[in-house]
Amino acid sequence: MTATELRRGTAVVLNGEVSVVLECQHRTPGNLRAFVQVSLRSIRTGKTSDVRFSTAEKIETVPLITKKMEFSYKDGDDYVFSDPETYETVNVNPSILGDGKDYLIENGQVTVTSVEEKVVMVEVPSSVVLTVADAPEGIRGDSANNMQKMITLETGISIQAPLFIKTGEKIKVDTRTGKYMERA
Repeated sequence: MTATELRRGTAVVLNGEVSVVLECQHRTPGNLRAFVQVSLRSIRTGKTSDVRFSTAEKIETVPLITKKMEFSYKDGDDYVFSDPETYETVNVNPSILGDGKDYLIENGQVTVTSVEEKVVMVEVPSSVVLTVADAPEGIRGDSANNMQKMITLETGISIQAPLFIKTGEKIKVDTRTGKYMERA
């Protein structure tokens, strides 16, 4: 594979070590040759590094295994996911989940990507339905100008939502932006 074909989530071998592409940008500065700026996370150490490749440079890739799994429970700091077909479980470090951990609910579907039996990426759906744990009452007369209030969801995160949302309601949240979408 050439450097221009690299995409987020691709596993590559660099200096004898397997790494996963976190970010990839193709750049062409003024009067210089184009290059590809890549942010990589080492599977063995977990450290992130930035690497620059020329556009024609050949890079060795490693096959990825992608599975649909369900979030089971939190075990200490780790998050445990299970395969709904084989009931095989996998422990995942919170650093791999990133902000996705704020949207995990029991039995919620996720996509787990692994390389050489090691989980490298967990993708939550683009939107999830969560229950409102705490929503303060809106002040009467504040309905003009699309007013918003801070609410707390069942996973513990706080987001902005319209004044009419009440405790116990189910709402749809965009996991990419962390914003309220609609009632569920």
